[in-house]
Amino acid sequence: MYSPSRKDFISLTLSDAHSHTYNNGKHRRQSCWRKWKQLSRLQRSLILFLLALLLILGLLSYPSIREQWRGLSDREDWLEVNDRDMKAVPPGVKPALDPAAGDQPPAPAAGPHLEPAVHPDVVVEPKGPNVPILPKPPTKKKTFPNKRGPPNLQKDGNASDTVGGEKKEQEVVREEEGEEEGKEKKIVSWRGAMIEADQATEPPPSANEKEAAVPPAAVNPADTVPLEVSTAAPDRLEAVRDAFRHAWKGYKNHAWGHDELKPISKSFGEWFSLGLTLIDSLDTMWIMGLKEEFAEAKDWIEKELSFSKNVDVNLFETTIRVLGGLLSTYHLTGDQLFLEKAKDLGSRLMPAFKTPSKIPFSDVNIGKGTAHPPRWTSDSTLAEVTSIQLEFRELSRLTQEPQYQEVVNEVMKMVHKLPGKHDGLVPMFINTNSGQFTHKGVFTLGARADSYYEYLLKQWIQGGKTEDDLLQDYLQAIEGVKKHLLRKTGPNMLTFVGELSNNRFNAKMDHLVCFLPGTLALGAHNGLPGDHMDLAVQLMETCHQMYVQMETGLSPEIAHFSLQSTDGRDVIVKPADRHNLLRPETVESLFYMYRFTKDTKYRDWGWDILQSFNKYTKVPDGGYTSINNVRDPANPGPRDKMESFFLGETLKYLYLLFSDDVELLSLDKYIFNTEAHPLPIWPSPPK
Repeated sequence: MYSPSRKDFISLTLSDAHSHTYNNGKHRRQSCWRKWKQLSRLQRSLILFLLALLLILGLLSYPSIREQWRGLSDREDWLEVNDRDMKAVPPGVKPALDPAAGDQPPAPAAGPHLEPAVHPDVVVEPKGPNVPILPKPPTKKKTFPNKRGPPNLQKDGNASDTVGGEKKEQEVVREEEGEEEGKEKKIVSWRGAMIEADQATEPPPSANEKEAAVPPAAVNPADTVPLEVSTAAPDRLEAVRDAFRHAWKGYKNHAWGHDELKPISKSFGEWFSLGLTLIDSLDTMWIMGLKEEFAEAKDWIEKELSFSKNVDVNLFETTIRVLGGLLSTYHLTGDQLFLEKAKDLGSRLMPAFKTPSKIPFSDVNIGKGTAHPPRWTSDSTLAEVTSIQLEFRELSRLTQEPQYQEVVNEVMKMVHKLPGKHDGLVPMFINTNSGQFTHKGVFTLGARADSYYEYLLKQWIQGGKTEDDLLQDYLQAIEGVKKHLLRKTGPNMLTFVGELSNNRFNAKMDHLVCFLPGTLALGAHNGLPGDHMDLAVQLMETCHQMYVQMETGLSPEIAHFSLQSTDGRDVIVKPADRHNLLRPETVESLFYMYRFTKDTKYRDWGWDILQSFNKYTKVPDGGYTSINNVRDPANPGPRDKMESFFLGETLKYLYLLFSDDVELLSLDKYIFNTEAHPLPIWPSPPK
């Protein structure tokens, strides 16, 4: 037998000047592991517990320690720079050292819409055209807390964006006045769609935020010159244009010549087959200076639009959207094409007035020349028969054909004399056979009645303030609103307009009612009682709260209000009312309120709304969609429909809100119909 082979092992250690010393770490780890296993279970548990506790305490204390270190470092940098630069102070500059200056955000840099920025640590004396400013401290990465503003968080020069609830820190470097920051695209997903917040919607700082960003310094009032900050930021106007272009892109690509875009399915919907979105958008494009888009729309109207078709249309909707859109575009452009189309359509709508009572039917076939009420009733909605007057009256004035004005004036005369009103408030329905109110006892300023009150005032203004019956009915109605429908919420005392049903009050307010602040302000501007403006301010705040109290920053279609002071919320939304249709009423009133008061908060509120539209309703491939749930920012639920009034009204009012040109559709020269189409105010007749 062979003896077992002998194995010899030789250990060598090779090293040089650049090598690392080898050690038997594996044996050492195994030795430590054996020692660990020799400990009792209680000892091991105690050690692990202490280690975990130390880790948790370290994590909790790290942010505060880090901020203290950063604050000390910042102060040292500021003091070092100030100490170095203060040795030779330029003339005209007084240093104002503040030991806490390092904790304050830098003053906003001057941009295209701002006056020169003021450094937080200097006081500038107005002693010459060129005032030197102390050198700025070394650039550091600074982060600042997000400002609250639903749902897209605003930036005040330096801020962190939020996407899906996660904060992103952004380094801000301002080397020169007028330098603009880069902007990031943000995408919010929902089931079935990706909604992209385009970079054009990044908000410029508001006037109030600019003031908050500059810490106070010791100033001699005699040596200061007030800085005027333009709040009509060109970026905001361009953001509205970009929103319109994006909506128009979707319509052009997927619904050209049809009534409405379905942006999610990239298809279209038909209502009357009259190209509603295209015609509703004409004057908006003209006002915004979108010449290319306007030219292609005009070409379609000239070559494709025909009213000689066998189709039933709604008298009210066709009048305010199509007839109103054609008339306003004619006035803005002077192009006879639009007036000829308006005359053709107006004559085809006239059969609706051939009823026993002269109260028009709701539907008319513009090809056959026949009209009829809805299949389920012989009633017409009061708002529909009393909100076509501005357009028909203007058509008569332009064509010198009196029949259009005569038929709509007759409707107003009948309603003026009808019994069944309640201190100027009117029921929602009127019978086309009897000419009497039906469903009496229900009074609202919401759906089916809203624009009746609006058109009382606007007809009076349109006609040169000569028709006293219209003014009397309007003033009486506003007193009726204050007496019967006005209430305040319990939690925050918000003023709102409810409804009355058989003498029973319902704390319910449609978003449609948000037309009222603007209408009240318009009346006060035209010499009506001053308390109308006071009420407008209060109701404007309530409509604003209908947006900001929602998680998406968008208002529900219908809001209920809490009358109990113990409730936590003013605005209550029922599941069936949580949808948003891209409606214009609130931004319409914001436009009127800013025009008459110049209070920049109304612009800021409008900007917040545009931001919310871009974040939760914008569809990447083009268009905007109405949504199902304003309370669920994670899944607002697209309804796959872009109403024509989003382009015809909502974006138009936002553009006018942000414009500094008060002569752009001056409210002393134009009156807007209920679809935001401007028509001229008639010259007052000679006395």
